[in-house]
Amino acid sequence: MVDQYHELNNPDYPIPEDLKSNIAITTLDRVYNWSRARSVWPLMFGLACCAIEMIAAAASRYDQARFGMEVTRPSPRQADLMIVSGTVTKKMVPQIVRLYNQMPEPRYVIAMGACASGGGPFKEGYNVVDGIDKFIPVDVYIPGCPPTPQALIYGFIKLHEKIESQSLLTVPWYKKEGTEAIPVPVLGPDLVDPRQTSLINAQGKIAAQAPVAATEQPAG
Repeated sequence: MVDQYHELNNPDYPIPEDLKSNIAITTLDRVYNWSRARSVWPLMFGLACCAIEMIAAAASRYDQARFGMEVTRPSPRQADLMIVSGTVTKKMVPQIVRLYNQMPEPRYVIAMGACASGGGPFKEGYNVVDGIDKFIPVDVYIPGCPPTPQALIYGFIKLHEKIESQSLLTVPWYKKEGTEAIPVPVLGPDLVDPRQTSLINAQGKIAAQAPVAATEQPAG
């Protein structure tokens, strides 16, 4: 290690300027991401039985404060992590999307449990969505029905790993164009995602233009 260190700092072999900037950015990324990963403020969105295990993870036995995540916020304006824990009904989705849009960037989402990840035992039910990732981006999935507090803490660790692997040069929230808000779904006879209106309209036109099969007239 000593020889490598002196070789890198040898004035006869100067380090290129672009490499110096890369080293500086890499070091800045490590410090910046380390501080962000250990000061995550969750917005607890407890919806069903998974919320009980989430509460247990915050209590003294498991103590999620060890990971710098004990400051749970009641307001999305002060949170950077949404934990969707439990069964997501169609009536609840517009509120979840609206709260997600109100969270400042950088923001992350954990889908806790089988219901939030893919619908769980209520998959394809008339009032349940088969995964919150159909409407907002999810960073970490935690399987289980419900997951244990240990599983949630493991999900926190995986989120820390993702945060620490990000770079200031590639993250979307520092780009000039920024990120657009997700359209809030419309709840009517069924839940409609505004991002799919063109597809819905196209399917409606195809159905309207389809020929109607002739039916036989009853005899007599």
